[in-house]
Amino acid sequence: MGQHKKVRKAVFPVAGLGTRFLPATKAVPKEMLTVVDKPVIQYVVDEAMEAGIEHFVFVTGRSKHVIEDYFDIQFELEHTLRQRNKNAELSLLNGLLPKAGTASFTRQQEPLGLGHAVWCAREIVGDEPFALLLPDMVMRAEKGCMKGMIELYETSGGNVIAVEECAPDQTHKYGIVGVGETIGNGFRITEMVEKPAKGTAPSNFFINGRYILQPEIFRILESQERGAGNEIQLTDGMLKLAQQQDFAGYHFQGQTFDCGAKDGFILANVAFALARADIRPTIEDELKALITALK
Repeated sequence: MGQHKKVRKAVFPVAGLGTRFLPATKAVPKEMLTVVDKPVIQYVVDEAMEAGIEHFVFVTGRSKHVIEDYFDIQFELEHTLRQRNKNAELSLLNGLLPKAGTASFTRQQEPLGLGHAVWCAREIVGDEPFALLLPDMVMRAEKGCMKGMIELYETSGGNVIAVEECAPDQTHKYGIVGVGETIGNGFRITEMVEKPAKGTAPSNFFINGRYILQPEIFRILESQERGAGNEIQLTDGMLKLAQQQDFAGYHFQGQTFDCGAKDGFILANVAFALARADIRPTIEDELKALITALK
């Protein structure tokens, strides 16, 4: 990767309580809710794998042990599948797992915000750049979002944030970036504004939950004061880091589904099901009928 350190590790903050999906998330972590037949977290890990990530760091909470179990070998299940000659199912399971020794888990003991969750991964990440993927955001595109970000990072170095376009009248709902000169398959970020007042946004490009960050962010987060919601905000830390290092924006142009919200989760299920050749023929007509009935 030339003069830039390779991005080998990815952090997945999976300690959230998932209150928007109660009562289901009382017993099942929101990251383990399924989109068609795979947990939400699997789609995000797949995206990281496609980008060449080698080490997967999960920041968990007390109720999230099932995520660690999911990314482990299930001896009884695999033994049964072998006895029944279910070779296709065995291959599927084996293909989903990170290689032995490449998944690490650490606890965020208190829900102190995204910035704090990232800081909890500092000892595992060490002194190297890392990817950060918010597990609520599930993406579809010919090229994965993180893969495109890695390609931009090879040119830009520094820090990279994935962005998408929203309607100009919706910018007050998001973290918005300012757009500078073109670089590689992205652009220089000139500023970052969290939920700007209507009519004041520097652009209509909003941050969508994918980052490549330099390790200096950990030192900033360590002494970061609590911000909105009385939590340690990652955006506040990035604003301080931007005073010392460059940030580039990668314009992701696929589909993004916020699976932390009921509407995004339902739409993700429909979109991924329709993209499956083994499922679409059995549901397409019924979906059309449901839509027609709404008119």
